Amino acid sequence: MTAAPRTTIGVSIPIPSPHGEFLEARRAAFGDPEASKIPAHITLLPPTPVDDDVYAAFREHCADVAERHEPFEVVLRGTGTFRPVSDVVFIQVAQGVSACEALEKQLRSGPVSRSLEFYYHPHVTVAHNVPAPDLDRAFDELAGYAVQFTVGALHLYEQGTDEVWRPVHTYALSGG
Repeated sequence: MTAAPRTTIGVSIPIPSPHGEFLEARRAAFGDPEASKIPAHITLLPPTPVDDDVYAAFREHCADVAERHEPFEVVLRGTGTFRPVSDVVFIQVAQGVSACEALEKQLRSGPVSRSLEFYYHPHVTVAHNVPAPDLDRAFDELAGYAVQFTVGALHLYEQGTDEVWRPVHTYALSGG
């Protein structure tokens, strides 16, 4: 018996231009080797391998979830870290947390059930698995960072064989 084809997917809120490009450039400047592979985003569903038959149902589920949510405002402000548990520095979501939590919960309650290692905490990673001095620099240099934008859609991403994450579908938030 042959195993069903699998694709590694993720769902996130993209950080719009020019803010996304700025944060991606800063992530690269801090020495994060994933900077060129992962667009700046707020994760809603972390990397998850799915079988092709489940994937089709999940795409429909994403559309249903997006149709039930209206656009919302996000404020990114200041830095945070998961150290010492995980070598991550991030930009904090200061406004829009409850909307992110609702989307995350609904996305994980459909055909793709995904347990989490840690509680969901919306954020934008700017340094991950880099030496401590680079984590400290990221934390300090972006401490005053602040931006606001409207979230009008979520993106479904696929991880390519080159390990680059690419958006493959956009789901407009159109409900309420």
